[in-house]
Amino acid sequence: MKLFNNKTLLVLLLLISGYGYMISCTRDNDLIVPVQLTQPFVPNRGNNVHTPGTQTAGDPAQWKMDKSHSSVLWSTSYVGASGLLTGRFNQFGTHEVTAAEMQNYTTSGQPLLDNSWAFNESDPSQTFINGYVQINTSNTGEPGRDAGCNISGMGTTAIVSGTQNLNVTNIAKIKSTKVELDPTSNGYIVTLDFTWQGKLTSPLTKSIVGKLNYVPKSRIASATPYDVFGLQLLFSFNCRDFGITSTSIADKIDIECNMNFHNK
Repeated sequence: MKLFNNKTLLVLLLLISGYGYMISCTRDNDLIVPVQLTQPFVPNRGNNVHTPGTQTAGDPAQWKMDKSHSSVLWSTSYVGASGLLTGRFNQFGTHEVTAAEMQNYTTSGQPLLDNSWAFNESDPSQTFINGYVQINTSNTGEPGRDAGCNISGMGTTAIVSGTQNLNVTNIAKIKSTKVELDPTSNGYIVTLDFTWQGKLTSPLTKSIVGKLNYVPKSRIASATPYDVFGLQLLFSFNCRDFGITSTSIADKIDIECNMNFHNK
C-alpha cells in the first residue's frame, strides 16, 4: 500500500512539473519580440545647390545643360505584341517657352537659353524645372515611320532643314508646380503641368506626377578640370487625352528625361 502511494505521488509530481514547464514556455513565447526584417529608409542627401545663372562660359558658378550628353526618351506598349515601341526626341531644351517664343528659328543649335530650372538638394521648395520637346523630331531609328505615320499621327508637320520648330503645334511642354522629398528614396516627387496640342484644336494642360532623381556633382579631371551633375525626370501621360487615336500604341506613354549639366 505504501509503495502504491509513493508511486502515485511521484506520478502526480511529474504531471505538475510538466504542466508548470508548459505554462512557463507559453509565457516565454509571449515575451518574444518579432525581428524587423525590413529596416526603415534613411535618406542621405547633401546640400548641393545648382542654378544656371546667365550661362556665362568659364564661370564655374553657372551651370549649363550639356545637350550632347542628354536625352529625352519615350516608350509605349505596341498593342497586340509583347514588345515596346521606343524612341527619342532629337530636339529639346530646359526653357519655359512663352507664347511669343513659339515660332520657327533658323539655327542648328539651341534656339533658346536652357535656363528655366534650379536644383536645391536639401530644400525642394527651391527646385523647379521647365522644358519642351519638338514633337516632329521623334526618332525611332526607322526613317519611314518618323517622317510618315508619326508626323500625321501626332498632328504635327515634317522637319524643315536648318529650322527649329517651336510652333504651338509642334512642342510639348512641362512646368513643375511642386517638388517634394520622396520618403522612400533620395529622389523627389514632382507635380508637373504637361501641355501639348496633339491632334486637338488647341493645347491642353494636364497635371501629372513624376519622379526626379539627382546624380550628385563630381569632378572631371582634364587639362582644365570642371564639375558635372545630372537630373533624371520620369513621368507618364495618357496620349488619348490629346486626341491620339492610333490603335497601334497603348494609352500610356512613358517619358524619361536624362539631363546632364557642366560648369565649364
